[in-house]
Amino acid sequence: MKKIHDADYAELWAAYGKTKDPEVKARLTEAYFPLVRYIAERLSSTLPASVDVDDLTSMGTFGLIEAIDRFDISRGFQFKTYCTARIRGAILDSLRTNDWVPRLVRLRVNLVEKTLRRLHADLGREPTTLEMADTLGMSLDQFRELCEEASPISMLSLTDETTDDAEGGSRMIDLVRDEKGLDPRREQQRHDVQDLLFKNLSDKEQTILKMYYYEGLSMREIATMLRLTESRICQIHAKVLKRLKELHDTRKAELFV
Repeated sequence: MKKIHDADYAELWAAYGKTKDPEVKARLTEAYFPLVRYIAERLSSTLPASVDVDDLTSMGTFGLIEAIDRFDISRGFQFKTYCTARIRGAILDSLRTNDWVPRLVRLRVNLVEKTLRRLHADLGREPTTLEMADTLGMSLDQFRELCEEASPISMLSLTDETTDDAEGGSRMIDLVRDEKGLDPRREQQRHDVQDLLFKNLSDKEQTILKMYYYEGLSMREIATMLRLTESRICQIHAKVLKRLKELHDTRKAELFV
């Protein structure tokens, strides 16, 4: 991968910081896209062959776009360092959402990722292995063992063929009943309800709810990312929940009039 230096795009960052111009954002996304591809290819080497690197790249691109939106150049941090964790996190989040990662692995990955994000926010750079181990209260050997256990390398693809006979073999997906399949109608209803609720919230309120309920960040982590106090985040969260409850009660009363 060609090396990417933030200094090469200083003018773009300055322009985007002032105008938030979508065209400038698109140019920044294009400039850092090779980093997304690089991370996707590295993760792909630990996943079953059925997981396409292009799919991982698409997942990571969302992380890059989100990182551009949230990055504050005035803090003096390197964007390349900041966005690496966001890109990797977006890919792993998508894999977890699609249930491609076993539950135990998912829990361990989540622990490592949350610690990585918190240190990223505090340090403004990629934390060292020693810093990660210290934060988790582990020795270096224990942390390395945790990382190995959290690696998706042990995943088994349901679409991989089990034999190489003339008929193409059999796949586990053909033999195992899907007990966790999502009901498209229920999923659409859930998205409709979410859209309805978020429609009444400000951008900041939506961001806090998404980070807390969907990304699994703590109030403290959210406060650090948004450069607010933890008490302020808790206050906004409580206020939003109260408003949503009032909205729910109103809609419920209207239905039963």
